[in-house]
Amino acid sequence: MIEDQQSTIVMIEPVVHTTQIRVRYAHTDKMGIVYNGNYLMFFEIGRTELLRAAGLPYAQLELDGFLLPVLEAHVVYHKPARYDEMLDVITTYNPESSPVLTMKYVIRRGDDLIVSGFTKHAFVDAASFRPVRPPRSFLETMHRL
Repeated sequence: MIEDQQSTIVMIEPVVHTTQIRVRYAHTDKMGIVYNGNYLMFFEIGRTELLRAAGLPYAQLELDGFLLPVLEAHVVYHKPARYDEMLDVITTYNPESSPVLTMKYVIRRGDDLIVSGFTKHAFVDAASFRPVRPPRSFLETMHRL
């Protein structure tokens, strides 16, 4: 935290979680490398595991009447990954972001950067699919971390 006589600025640390994924044969294409679209599935796994580790599983958000549809996705491919390799999906959420929830991802194989990217989401009411503010439980959980 940084303070001066006129105001207080609170710096909130990002929430970071790492999930390991072993590349399955079904994840690969005819060339023997992970099919490009599967990285978005790996992003989803990282995102849901970050929420679970924070104590707020996505399934609970759904039970509470909230959904998080993807508004935007961006993927940069750096190196190929192949069958049976272990990948680390490093997911980062910055609690200071706008009402649009942005998750950033880095996928590594050891020291090798395989993929990087982000997804943007909005909270919506499950019944009406209309945008809503993030639920208090989400905000409190993420700020607590």
